[in-house]
Amino acid sequence: MEKDMYNLSIEEVLKNTKSSSNGLTDNEASKRLEEYGLNKLKEGKKKTILGKFIDQFKNIMIIILLIAAVVSGVVAYMEGESLTDAIIILVVVFLNALMGVVQESKAEKAIDSLKTMSLPFIKVKRNGIIKSIKTEELVVGDIVLIEAGDFVPADMRIIVNSSLRVEEAALTGESLPIDKEIDTLDGEVPLAERKNMLYSGSSVVYGRGEGVVTATGMNTELGKIATILTDSKEELTPLQKKMNEISKTLSVIVVIIGILMVLVGIIRDNPILEVFMLAVSLAVAAIPEGLPAAITIILSIGVQKMAKENSIVRKLSSVEALGSTEVICSDKTGTLTQNKMTVKEICLGVQTKTIDSITLSDAKSEKMATLIHGMLLCNDTKYGEEQGTLLGDPTETALVAFANKYDIEKSKYDIKHERKDEIPFDSDRKMMSTINEYKDAYRMYTKGAIESILDRCSHAVINDSIVEMTEDIKKSIIEKNNEMSMKALRVLAFAYKDVKELPEEMKSAELERNMVYVGLVGMIDPPRPEAKDAVTKCFEAGMTPVMITGDNKETAVAIATELGIMKKGVIAVTGAELDKMSDEEFEKKIDKIRVYARVSPENKLRIVKTWKKLGKTVAMTGDGVNDAPALKNADIGVGMGITRYRSVKKCF
Repeated sequence: MEKDMYNLSIEEVLKNTKSSSNGLTDNEASKRLEEYGLNKLKEGKKKTILGKFIDQFKNIMIIILLIAAVVSGVVAYMEGESLTDAIIILVVVFLNALMGVVQESKAEKAIDSLKTMSLPFIKVKRNGIIKSIKTEELVVGDIVLIEAGDFVPADMRIIVNSSLRVEEAALTGESLPIDKEIDTLDGEVPLAERKNMLYSGSSVVYGRGEGVVTATGMNTELGKIATILTDSKEELTPLQKKMNEISKTLSVIVVIIGILMVLVGIIRDNPILEVFMLAVSLAVAAIPEGLPAAITIILSIGVQKMAKENSIVRKLSSVEALGSTEVICSDKTGTLTQNKMTVKEICLGVQTKTIDSITLSDAKSEKMATLIHGMLLCNDTKYGEEQGTLLGDPTETALVAFANKYDIEKSKYDIKHERKDEIPFDSDRKMMSTINEYKDAYRMYTKGAIESILDRCSHAVINDSIVEMTEDIKKSIIEKNNEMSMKALRVLAFAYKDVKELPEEMKSAELERNMVYVGLVGMIDPPRPEAKDAVTKCFEAGMTPVMITGDNKETAVAIATELGIMKKGVIAVTGAELDKMSDEEFEKKIDKIRVYARVSPENKLRIVKTWKKLGKTVAMTGDGVNDAPALKNADIGVGMGITRYRSVKKCF
């Protein structure tokens, strides 16, 4: 099996890309840019206004109406009669086409206005010197310097890692940022678990690092998704299929009757022109020329109503298709959930409280003060330019948002307890520590994984008292942690240590010893407030809601259960399990599967196509790039939601 870049060591990747730790030369980069092209995705060819106008006439009923209008006009002219009938038919058909073009053009303009751009410039090493270049000028072999706040402009193998944490939700559906590493991975690894790679379309939320570009443009994982979209054939909506059936039936009936009338007229020796005109009149009368216009007007009204609900409809026929939906396949992250980590439970010592039960006085009490201090001070969240905007790692911004809920401001704590030093988070320690001014001395606050924290704690805060850590206390804390984890919460443990003098060496392993355990904080990407009611309405309307996500199975099942999607008798499967099923086996089981976890864009596409193969009208909703192929291939695709980095609402 051919090795992928994540299977290669740093030295092998540099050799494979014909690069070095000093990067490419300007001359070599120019050659590669000329040979392989710019680092950007190819855009599909857009139809001209004329092309859109012509498309409106690709309907059998419309074509027959046009033929009838032309024949009627020619005969009327030859006989010196009025052209009123022909003109009326042409005006109705023309107005119908014009309305369709206007609506689709308005939708496309709205969609174009919502498109966002990635960073226009990025830092790279060229000739051993760091310089800033346009992202579209990146080539394979470039050494890119990246840090918190940057978008990843191309696919890269990480060669330097300083606590890099990357959000890949748009590409993988994983709601939490991924801690990156530089170690070589063995065997075939799913995209969401390739921790030594950075992929175009993701963003860095913490740390910094360097990567060697391994793919650009259409060769990136993002480009592969774009290729799937390009190769997908556009299908007719249920309304279009029904209209075509009616058109064919009417057309056949009209043609047969017309032929019979002509034959009867000839047999009875009637004037051929008179018989022909009578047949044409019958054709015009039999075909409801007002139907296309009526449908267009009704659908346009539906479009306007949806626009008031902040939904842009790209094609008029999509309005009716949405009403015919039998199965709704929905992405989780950012669609059913908020794509925003939120504190849900707090455990002080060994006493657990849900956020709903914490009052303002509780949050500002001395009992919770130490934990609040740790949440705010051992935290790198920054405030954005817009009031209330928080920038940083989603788990850290969730901690600050929790405090803000009770009018506790991080900025005031930062001033009062100035940070003097820190030990950044890394994947080996699984912790982060900061030293801040505290009263007349200093205090170190630490947060991280429960196992890492407990191993370094000699005492614990239990019932407002500091007691020596015992095996029983440790066991109770671990039980509380497990209870929170079973609810699909991401759990962080907090501890502190009083320090009389600033240490000379902050990196000393001994510094993070003999700490005092404070408590646990459980976070989750919660469901949208309106999602549960929406799921209930789907069931009441006879529709089947299905969750499809790149997140892990436990989290997906927990959210699906809370929303009411997971019920007795239905199951959840992973993308790996789905890959092992044959098409026949999947078709038999698909009606029982309500949750798909750890899926790829190809998996999502297969799910949609299988439902359609079984004769169901399928809607697909999502907000990430990884949803795009399924969105396009569903009977109705709805790109929805406002994510952190892009606002896109569109119907395909």
